Amino acid sequence: MSTSTYHAMTKAPAQGAPQIFAFHGTGGDEHQFFGLTQQIAPDAGIVSPRGDVSEGGAGRFFRRTGEGVYDMDDLAKRTEAMAQFIAAHKAQHPDAPVYGFGYSNGANILASVVMKRPDLFDRIGLLHPLIPWNPSPVPALSGKHVLITAGQRDPICPWPESQRLIDWFSSQGANVSTEVHDGGHDLRQSELVALQTLLTMP
Repeated sequence: MSTSTYHAMTKAPAQGAPQIFAFHGTGGDEHQFFGLTQQIAPDAGIVSPRGDVSEGGAGRFFRRTGEGVYDMDDLAKRTEAMAQFIAAHKAQHPDAPVYGFGYSNGANILASVVMKRPDLFDRIGLLHPLIPWNPSPVPALSGKHVLITAGQRDPICPWPESQRLIDWFSSQGANVSTEVHDGGHDLRQSELVALQTLLTMP
């Protein structure tokens, strides 16, 4: 396990504050959500890694062969690497609760990690995720706080896939909250308010 697997912006948590992992979308980088996270939770620790896959110059966390078509072997390899990276950071602050959120491609790598290592996170925010496979059951997600946001006209993350993921997390016993708007792949203020609630509620 290494905290240097990914280039990342980091900040240590204050005593009693959580450690928050923030995962950017395609074309973003470690700066995309660092400031937002700091604004939402000033005392929290922050780990904001940069995806190490380039798609035509756009940063991502894993490869794909087309829109919504994932390289599943690459995803499995990079999920393992990310899980080890997260575990290494978590070990540096063993008493801090660990929260994570991601947008689009960042939500997808986070979801993949959570499905493999549900022990790593206490709260999970998935903003416009797309999981185009049938996940195996993960009973250890029972009781976890999970936020899923979506757009009903999202051309990248079709609404039926979002609903299927919401249903899957609910069936694992997770405490699922949602924020759904009638638009596309854009992040709206209502989603950021829901994210703030997830990251700061007692």
